[in-house]
Amino acid sequence: MHSDIFFIILGMGIVTYIPRMLPLTVFHRINLPPFWRGVLRNVPYATLGALIIPGIFLIQDDPWFGILGFFSAVLAASLGANVMIVVFVAVLVLSVYTTL
Repeated sequence: MHSDIFFIILGMGIVTYIPRMLPLTVFHRINLPPFWRGVLRNVPYATLGALIIPGIFLIQDDPWFGILGFFSAVLAASLGANVMIVVFVAVLVLSVYTTL
């Protein structure tokens, strides 16, 4: 492996590690107001939604493919299924949809 590739990988690892390490070591002593704690608790869900929602409509030429997969997964998750079952239901629904 070339040394420049090694240093690129090392740099990416450090840059990825720092934002995860800082909250655990430095910011855990800071007492935030309840409003900001609530906002920070919802950041992962908002980020996940921002990453997933555009992909639902752009997954194929047929937008119904993503919409059906999304709603079948949401329905299975709202019924209390675990992640593996949610994925299986979405794949099953999309498999049936593509055969029609």
